[in-house]
Amino acid sequence: MKRENVTHLLATDLDGTLVGEKELTSLLFDYYKERPYNVQLVYVTGRHYASTMELIKEEELPMPSILISDVGTEMYDLNDPELHERWKKTLEEKWNPADISRIVQSCSGLTPQSIPSVHRLSYFAESDEAVEEVKQKLSGSSVPHKLIFSSGRDVDILPPNAGKGEALSFLLREKGWEKANVLVAGDSGNDRDMITLGYPAVVVGNCQKELKQLPDHPMIFRAQKHCAGGIHEAWEHFFEKTPVKNSI
Repeated sequence: MKRENVTHLLATDLDGTLVGEKELTSLLFDYYKERPYNVQLVYVTGRHYASTMELIKEEELPMPSILISDVGTEMYDLNDPELHERWKKTLEEKWNPADISRIVQSCSGLTPQSIPSVHRLSYFAESDEAVEEVKQKLSGSSVPHKLIFSSGRDVDILPPNAGKGEALSFLLREKGWEKANVLVAGDSGNDRDMITLGYPAVVVGNCQKELKQLPDHPMIFRAQKHCAGGIHEAWEHFFEKTPVKNSI
């Protein structure tokens, strides 16, 4: 596989981050067009593939180089179709959805979501107590898993080595992009593990409360502006004033 030389990369969530205020999204991409370098786009979303494609069309977004969907359990690269299979193989090693479903069914206050992904079990939670119950029961079992709670209602249970952060790390290693100028952007709890990877990251101004509780860190920029406006703020903070090196 030929490795592309990438100097700058935006790895961003979509809903509430890149997408949410259309004028700010347009201004961000106009800004990128004016840069003397190319910005590689990686979309990292909780949406499934078909839903993401619909959103890209509706919002007139540029197609990304890579799409990481389903909270980091699916990965697509049109120039490297085998990337998806390589990532899928790593997830299958410790994934036992039948046992997880059995445990979740013994809990109250969780409604299954219909998600077309084999490496993700998703639920709507009626309360924080429902989330705590399933966390405790899964933690007390011997079943490997990763539980992510976001936006005050969404519960995703994934393979233990899945999630947006693990997927992004895998991608950057596979492509040889670890040393690029990477900005990670997000607004909710399922973005937490990629925001805390050690690359320059932005929590947009309209973020959910779970990200407001993140401890301060020099590699995490708390934007004042919402959605893509916050990405624009952070890009200038990290790369246009005094460029920073990631801590990876």
